[in-house]
Amino acid sequence: MNVRRGSTNRNSGRTAATRDAALHSKLGLKTDEDFVLHLPLRYEDETSLTPVTAAPVGHEVLVEACVERFEVAYRPRRQLIVHTRSDGHPLALRFFSFYPSQLKQFQRAADEQAMLRAYGEVRTGWFGAEMAHPRYRLVKEGEPLPKTLTPVYSSTSGLSQAGLRKRILSALDSIPMDDTLSPMHLRRLGLTDYAESIRLLHQPPPGIDIRSLVDRTHPAWRRIKFDELLAQQLSMRIAYDTRRQRPAPDLGSGGLLTRGFMERLPFALTGAQRRALAEIQSDIARPHPMQRLLQGDVGSGKTILAAIACLAAVDAGFQAVVMAPTEILAEQHLGKFTDWLAPMGVRLVWLHGGLGAREKRAALAAIASGEGAIAIGTHALFQRGVEFNRLALAVVDEQHRFGVEQRLTLKRKAEQSSVGQLQPHQLMMSATPIPRTLAMSYYADLDVSVIDELPPGRKPVKTRLVADSRRGEVLSRIRAACADGEQAYWVCPVIEESREGELQTAIDTHRALEVELRELRIGLLHGRLPGAEKAAVMRAFAAGEIHVLVATTVIEVGVDVPNASLIVIEHAERFGLSQLHQLRGRVGRGLRDSSCILLYASPLSENGRARLKIIYENSDGFDIARLDLQLRGPGEVLGERQSGAPLLRFADLELDQDLLELARATATELLEHDLECARRHVDRWLGGRRDFANA
Repeated sequence: MNVRRGSTNRNSGRTAATRDAALHSKLGLKTDEDFVLHLPLRYEDETSLTPVTAAPVGHEVLVEACVERFEVAYRPRRQLIVHTRSDGHPLALRFFSFYPSQLKQFQRAADEQAMLRAYGEVRTGWFGAEMAHPRYRLVKEGEPLPKTLTPVYSSTSGLSQAGLRKRILSALDSIPMDDTLSPMHLRRLGLTDYAESIRLLHQPPPGIDIRSLVDRTHPAWRRIKFDELLAQQLSMRIAYDTRRQRPAPDLGSGGLLTRGFMERLPFALTGAQRRALAEIQSDIARPHPMQRLLQGDVGSGKTILAAIACLAAVDAGFQAVVMAPTEILAEQHLGKFTDWLAPMGVRLVWLHGGLGAREKRAALAAIASGEGAIAIGTHALFQRGVEFNRLALAVVDEQHRFGVEQRLTLKRKAEQSSVGQLQPHQLMMSATPIPRTLAMSYYADLDVSVIDELPPGRKPVKTRLVADSRRGEVLSRIRAACADGEQAYWVCPVIEESREGELQTAIDTHRALEVELRELRIGLLHGRLPGAEKAAVMRAFAAGEIHVLVATTVIEVGVDVPNASLIVIEHAERFGLSQLHQLRGRVGRGLRDSSCILLYASPLSENGRARLKIIYENSDGFDIARLDLQLRGPGEVLGERQSGAPLLRFADLELDQDLLELARATATELLEHDLECARRHVDRWLGGRRDFANA
């Protein structure tokens, strides 16, 4: 019996430990270092008792009281009311959610006239002073108060704050917390000691400025944020240096095809284009893989530079691939590349999900044999069965829409081709300008080229904010534009009826406009149309056979119809800033004056009003991107770029720019003079998550 009981106890202990480990894992807490860096969200001051009569309004305090009786009342709904007395004054504790075990606990407490300490806000209620759902615990009379503030951590269902605190304190006492920075660095950077900073944040002493802890301006927080930024900079730079040690094809500076193409260009490249092209050509002529991000505003001329880079690969006897996130954008690239390169005898292959079996076999055969010099397509280029002959360059358009795993797959396909262990050069393009702080942090593993001027002839687009109650005026504007030979887009945020019933849908809007604008031809385009049907709609619109194209954000990038001079974006308040800017860039591509009408539903939320104000007042994509980062934070702005990489938990890229600059400089110094220190720092902060070198 004794053995069985002991075995049962051990089993239950193991079960509880396994359960806790699973809950900890949900929070990303696996090692002692993880627990040490799981820093508090806020703090509660339980270091002193406050008399009920002196409790300040709107502030949580700790009170001590004697339990007198309790009751389960039904006014206005079922609730547990515990009647206590604190310093001779009555205090009711009110619980709207409670368990049978609590009833038993308070029964014993009332029988024994036990003492408890409750933490919460004191308010005036039915019974005088009361606390609603306070955090409480039974105590012995005279029990000492905590000597530090009580930290409150982010948690998950089933994991108590008390249990989490105990595990974190255990981790603090069990691992070495030696400083990865030298005393010289600390003095020069004005930073506090690492171990002191960590312990202070987990166990702040009484009397400390709580506000500086909560808003993360305390010197201890400054040290932690610097360390986090330094770990990010180091991991990105290590990844960058690791990739540069791998071999890649030398694509030279361009041969006969490249020179002939440049001589026949019907327009002159802008200064920014020439500068970016020189950087790209310099990279692909080196024996290690290019990892360059080419960013430029809508219509700045990135695609022509991608075409020239692809020609350099063909000139050197290799293949290139151009990937786009949508079939529409891929087909736009195919059209441009065909116009530019097919007359020179360059064989292009288009691969996408909508190909028939025979067409697909022919495309795959051309890619595998090397006859297809440049493959253009969508995610279909990643699928099994796609084998390249001599892949040397990958161009990834709208790169933030592709995840790390997809880029790794493409790299492996290059390794499986006849180029062997040579790594393909990668040119990533983005028409969503990346704010400087993001480029310095999350893109520190890339070289960046910026096209910061538009080709001559691009006209600015006039932006108008119009309430949906004035829809009739918008329809009149469309009639007038189409009567004058122009075309228009009408963009909707969803395809079919959503749970948010007030949203217009593309399908319903198409039906409505066919009635309201019956004299015009109305087209419909959305992501669920078959590929061939999408292509047919776009061709008809480009040919002028459709006056108004109703579409979802499938037209966000790549669509280029110079005669379209008007775009209406319905429920504009529901779109992100970068989306609105991209959509606005669909017009203004021809000789006519162009307009973008942002149709919004009233009343606008404060956030919706702020977004529309930004897009109305700004036309520069970099300004919009910076403001978008302030509104949404880096997580949403980055998209899938950093899939698998940790976002910053503590540092704020806008508020902590000075620390980011210091971290960049310190990372360079450590990598040059103290590589062991750099690796220890990365291991402390990122552990198993630090290997970005393959991405």
